[in-house]
This record gives sequence, C-alpha cells and structure tokens, in this order.
Amino acid sequence: MNTPYLVYLVDDETNLLDLLQSYLQNAGLQVKAFSSGKDVLPLLDEETQPHLWILDIMMPDIDGYELLRLIREKSNVPIIFISARDQDVDKIIGLELGSDDYLAKPFLPRELVIRAKKLLQRTYEKPGAAASSTQTFQDWVTIDPYIISEKGRQVKEGDELIDLTTKEFELIVYLLHNQGLALNREQILTSIWGEDYIGSDRAVDDLVKRIRKKMPKFPLETVYGFGYRMTRI
Repeated sequence: MNTPYLVYLVDDETNLLDLLQSYLQNAGLQVKAFSSGKDVLPLLDEETQPHLWILDIMMPDIDGYELLRLIREKSNVPIIFISARDQDVDKIIGLELGSDDYLAKPFLPRELVIRAKKLLQRTYEKPGAAASSTQTFQDWVTIDPYIISEKGRQVKEGDELIDLTTKEFELIVYLLHNQGLALNREQILTSIWGEDYIGSDRAVDDLVKRIRKKMPKFPLETVYGFGYRMTRI
C-alpha cells in the first residue's frame, strides 16, 4: 500500500489508543489519535478529511454513535467501529447508521490493522477510485430515475446527488454487474465485506434496507429464503 492514507482514531482508553496508533503507523498509515469525541468535532468542517475513521462506541462525552451520525452528515468516508459492549447489538446499530466494519473488544491490534488496510484498498484502490476530482467521468449508467457513475462513485436522481456510504455504493455496483442473477447473502457478504468477514448475514439485510430507503425506485428484489436480485434493465 503506497498511498499515505490518513486515519483518525478515536478512543478514550489512552493505553489502547497509543497501542493501536503505534500498530497502524508501523503498517505505513498516517494516524491522528484523539481521546475524546469532542476533540474531533472542529475537524469535521475542515477541508482535509481522513481516508478512514476508527471510532470507539463507549466514550464519556460524545459516543461513537453520535460521532458517526455527525460524520455521515458530511462525508461517506469509511468507518470502523470498535466496542466492548454487546457485539450483536452494537454491530447491527452501527451498520444501520452507516459504519463499514466492526471489531469487538478485546481484539488483537494486528486484526485492526488488517481490516483497516483491506477496507482502504477496497475503497480507494479500485480502477478509477483514486482519479482526480476534476476529471469528467463518462461511465454514467441510467437505471431510471437514477444515473450511476462507477468511476466517479456517484449516484444521482436528476441533478440531486444521493448520499451513499461506501458499502451502499459497492453493493449497487455489484448488483449492476450481476443484473438478473439471484445472489445469496453469502455471495454478497464475500463481495462487499471480504472473505475474512466474521459476522451475521444480517449485515446484508441492513445494507439493502438502507439502499431501499435512499433509492426506493431502484429495482432490487428480495428472493425469499435466498437473497436478492436486481431486475435486468
């Protein structure tokens, strides 16, 4: 990974914060660490934003849920949640709010490094993903009433840009490439979260639910007892 990715790491456990920062930096990432949610609030409006957020859920001032919500109001940057609380509940809530991955404490710092690097690679190292923002993209596909640019990583309805998370967009692209095919949840999990993902296939249902809320006219069908299918256009 040659790109100097910038990671914002937020956790009020200072010993763990220092340890994780050290591991991530040794893996070649640029890391800014914060021990309070309030410390990062002024940064949300700055022009320079990180490539990845890593957020603890349990913090005394602003918890990870609220911080995630504030980040999502301004950006679709990938987010990893870490938490010592009930794993299934936090994972589901985090995914519904728009997180991209989840790690339950305690975990090995090396696992966080691996997950962070793979998420960065999937997000920024696809063809066209790192292209200049001034480039004019010519790959728009019309799925009435939406137009979708895979290279530009954008979805519009008319002139209005639809605010999608990284995984929401990746699932839409995956469906575009597999129109008319019934895709089971395991296939979708492997494609969107990676083969090393450990968790329930409920994550797929939550992701589909969010897409349907944001894009209610997108031709995404439920194949009951199996998975999902995008109607061939």
